[in-house]
Amino acid sequence: MQLLKDLPVKPVKRESWLNLGRIVQALEFVQDLIVISLCIGLFSFMVLQIWTMFLSLIPPIHFHVVTADILSLLILVELFRLLIIYLQEQRVSIGVAVEVSIVSVLREMIVRGVLETTFMQVLAACAFLLVLGVLMVLRVWLPPTFEGIDPEQEVSRRYKRRLAKEMGHSDF
Repeated sequence: MQLLKDLPVKPVKRESWLNLGRIVQALEFVQDLIVISLCIGLFSFMVLQIWTMFLSLIPPIHFHVVTADILSLLILVELFRLLIIYLQEQRVSIGVAVEVSIVSVLREMIVRGVLETTFMQVLAACAFLLVLGVLMVLRVWLPPTFEGIDPEQEVSRRYKRRLAKEMGHSDF
C-alpha cells in the first residue's frame, strides 16, 4: 500500500463524447462558405454597379450621380478586399475596415453636399473622421496580433503552466 502512495499522480484526461475539434472545424467551414457566398454576391453587385455607372455616363451627365456611383464602387471594392483578407488570414483587417468607413463618410458628405447638411452633422462627421484618422495612425504602432501568435492560446498556456506549478507538476 505504501508503494501506491509514493507514485506521482498524473491528471486523468477525460474522454469526451463530443469531438470539439471536429465541431469547430465544421463551424469554421460553414463560416468560410458564408464569406465565400458574400464575396460572390458582392462581386456580382459590383458588376451591376459598373453597368449602371456606364449607363449614367450617357448625356445628360449628372455630376452627383456619377460621383456617388464611383465612390460606391470604391466602397464595394474595399469591402471585397476585407472579405478576401478574412478568408486568407481568418481575421478582420482594422486598416481596411477604417478605410471603408472613411470612404463611406466622405461619400455621404459629397453626395448630400456639405452646404445642404446641418452644422451638427458636419461637426459629427469631422469628429468621426478624426477618430478614424487617429485609429489609422495608432494601428501602425500596435504590435501585430495575428502573425503566428494567438493571444488566447498564449493566455491558456500561461494558465496551464501556473496551474502545473501550483499542483507541483511540470508536465505542461
